[in-house]
Amino acid sequence: MKPFRPLRGKRLRAFVPAFCCLIIFFDGYDVTVFGATIPELVKYRKWDLDAAEVGVIASLGLVGLLLGALVCGFATDLLGRKRMLMLCASWFSLCMLACAVAPTSESFGLFRLLGGIGLGGVIPVCIALAVEFAPESRRYLFNAIGNAGFAVGAIASALLSIAITPTFGFRPMYAIAGLPLLLVPVAAVMLPESVDFLVAKGRIREAQEVARRCDLPVPSSDAGARQSESEVLGRTSLRALARRPLLGNLLLFGAVGIVGQVFIYGLNTWLPQIMVSAGYGVASSLGFLATMSVGAIVGSVAMSMFADRIGPRHILIVGFGVGVIALGLLSVGPPTIAVYAAVVLAGVGGSGTAAIVNAFVGTWFPPAVRASAVGSYFALSRLGSVLGPLVLGWIIAAGLPLRWTFCSLMVPTVLGAVLVLLLPRKHADGRPLDAVGGWAASE
Repeated sequence: MKPFRPLRGKRLRAFVPAFCCLIIFFDGYDVTVFGATIPELVKYRKWDLDAAEVGVIASLGLVGLLLGALVCGFATDLLGRKRMLMLCASWFSLCMLACAVAPTSESFGLFRLLGGIGLGGVIPVCIALAVEFAPESRRYLFNAIGNAGFAVGAIASALLSIAITPTFGFRPMYAIAGLPLLLVPVAAVMLPESVDFLVAKGRIREAQEVARRCDLPVPSSDAGARQSESEVLGRTSLRALARRPLLGNLLLFGAVGIVGQVFIYGLNTWLPQIMVSAGYGVASSLGFLATMSVGAIVGSVAMSMFADRIGPRHILIVGFGVGVIALGLLSVGPPTIAVYAAVVLAGVGGSGTAAIVNAFVGTWFPPAVRASAVGSYFALSRLGSVLGPLVLGWIIAAGLPLRWTFCSLMVPTVLGAVLVLLLPRKHADGRPLDAVGGWAASE
């Protein structure tokens, strides 16, 4: 048997976004699994849930995501990317296993809340890792590869729901979300710590070793002295983010994130039930959810390639515009083939656009506070992920025509395009957004 040899060079750099993609797969799976199992939850006689109560449970999980993004983001800049990724994956896996055996709707909602805390930390950590191990001219693309796991997980959730829930109900779908426990040992052995994080903490020798393994620029031996301010920022992330221009732009990014998450989580949570109410079968309704995820994957990769070339702002406006078109089509009740086209566009305008915003945040803020900034951004944006399912649940429970659900989502989507115009036109160090490199290149 050949001895185990750690990955090096380009293979190790490629492993980082691939592993992040695999972990984020379960984030997407978890978000969609709730929407995919709503028809079964509503039919489950022991709990006797109505649409408003289901909306509350959905929002509980998303409140957990909000808390997790904020807490884990700051913890990541303190403890490291690798350690927090392992902790978050272990935590949310255990909570999802608990959901699978929850005896009451109240305990089910509680475990959704607790599991959301672990899930909330996953994407900020993965964005920081993907950006920091990416070639300077491929940061948006590497982030898109990692985030593609979200849409793939959503597709898997929808397809597995078609196969599993009619016979076995909703519980096995949540048990599957415990599988990331098997990935934690892999992360412990193979995943490197971020060079930017190690330099910001003054651990220069470790940073040089990782950089050599990954064929990244090797920090000089006096990098610690030049990182003195970054070390201060790393120790006081909250205070650092309160400074200008970081705070103002963090709030702007958060506002864009809020309206985007209203779109994504509102539609992901309720689309299957909306389509069932429109007369489609459960299998067809879950197929629409899977189709929307395909649009998210294709859209995020394609838009990220353009964002690496021309910068993110124009791409974001196009993305939100595509979302408005998709919702407009869905609101008029078109033929089935047009519905499939519309949900593909919805995936592009929703999750595809979100991938660009995520990378924009990750590249705009300096490394010492990168995870804290991304975590704070996600905490703010998760307000939208709470509001989306809740408001759409009220609209559906009120018995309003189905077109109102889509029209209501058009308002924040249009607002998102307007808010993009206020986002920074340059990096914080004054370089234009389409300049290659970001903070890492200038430090």
